[in-house]
Amino acid sequence: MYDERFVTPMRQELTRLGIDELRTAQDVDARLKDAKGTTLVVVNSVCGCAARNARPAVASALQHRVKPDQLTTVFAGQDTEAAARARSYFTGYAPSSPQIGLLKDGKLVFMLERYQIEGRTADQIANDLVGAFDQYCQ
Repeated sequence: MYDERFVTPMRQELTRLGIDELRTAQDVDARLKDAKGTTLVVVNSVCGCAARNARPAVASALQHRVKPDQLTTVFAGQDTEAAARARSYFTGYAPSSPQIGLLKDGKLVFMLERYQIEGRTADQIANDLVGAFDQYCQ
């Protein structure tokens, strides 16, 4: 695990956008189990592609007029139980960091895995998210 003083600014990049951080497995279940509507789940990470691509893409996509009903994040490698529990809702996908899932009525409807984040621009990723928001959040 990384020193929390190092990780806190990375957490805040998302929480200051109004994204709720889920720090325990119980927090995750309370928000995702039997959730109605749409829920964005961002698996945050200390890696460069999270900093350079994923977090800026999420920030940009959330400027769109259509957004998920709930915005959540877990931090891989730090809040390991919360991240594992969040990933348990990502049926059919292997864990990756970063990773961004969209659930509708508790079921996964859209996923961006690390390989779809790494090496792409934040704008390209944001466009993918906006497309998912338009398709599933209206």
